Amino acid sequence: MIKIKPLTKEQILISIDRLTRFKIPETKYLRVFKDIIVNNLISPKYKKLELDSMDYSEIACIATEIINFSLAKLNLELENDYLINKRLFEYENSIFKIDKNVEKLIKNRINYKACLKLIDSKSPFNLRWLKNLAISNDLIKDREELNLKFPLEKIVISEGITEEILLPEFARQCGYDFDKNGIYIISAGGKNQVVKLFYQLSQELKLPIFVLLDNDAEENYREIKPRLREYDKVHILKCGEFEDALPLELIKKTLSYGLKNISMIELEAVNQNMRMVKILEEIFKHRGMHEFKKSEFAVMVKKNLNTANDISPEIKDIISELEKISLKSKVKVDN
Repeated sequence: MIKIKPLTKEQILISIDRLTRFKIPETKYLRVFKDIIVNNLISPKYKKLELDSMDYSEIACIATEIINFSLAKLNLELENDYLINKRLFEYENSIFKIDKNVEKLIKNRINYKACLKLIDSKSPFNLRWLKNLAISNDLIKDREELNLKFPLEKIVISEGITEEILLPEFARQCGYDFDKNGIYIISAGGKNQVVKLFYQLSQELKLPIFVLLDNDAEENYREIKPRLREYDKVHILKCGEFEDALPLELIKKTLSYGLKNISMIELEAVNQNMRMVKILEEIFKHRGMHEFKKSEFAVMVKKNLNTANDISPEIKDIISELEKISLKSKVKVDN
């Protein structure tokens, strides 16, 4: 006899969130389903090794039963409505290469309709989009009007967190909203990780990938080049790192905002002929502050970015290139 420890409301939301994020389907479904089975199936009890050798359809069936049982325990009505499941599969199949085995994981009978009652306006993009799947007649129109981000149309891979934080805001100032246009940006955490991530996604993904590299990443570009598809694009920064592409006036405005009473000597240091990150590290050190962190500074820049004059020509070029790429594009590299 099967015995289940019900998932809490929070655990259900976390699981559904993880299942609907942008991630390779086989990876995310197996991880979520196995976690649920290991932690919430009391009897029969499966060891991880047993799950690793189990058929995908059985894994999906057991995890689905646990989720639906948990929803019922929360007094949520389990309707016989699987439109969301159908649309989720169609979406995953439209952006990823799905084989028959992975289909078994995605074509599950999770009662997403019942889950919708747990989702509100403060939920992540993917969960709000999931809620919209139940009623939408035009997913693209809804994405544009409601800023839902999903369904995704293009993927951007950058080296660092600065690009992930600032590029969408720069684009918005240029009239190209990432959320409205289905643009998803990922900071890989270094140029070598960019290559690794591009290799992985280009094998699994049907969408165009835009790769943004620092000026010192020529070798990494050569690694990527043989695997570029006709609709992918690479931009190698002319100026150095992304921080070097920020206008000097925006940098000064940000420093004046973030570091109260900054001196003219410190502001003049911004004009020195060295990498911007090095200059900023020296200014932070001179002020006796904590270590300069790119992510924190990017957030400061974002707060001070409010006009098109705060955007450098190269950043405008990057946004223009990104706007133009589509499944019909041809491979092109700018540097």
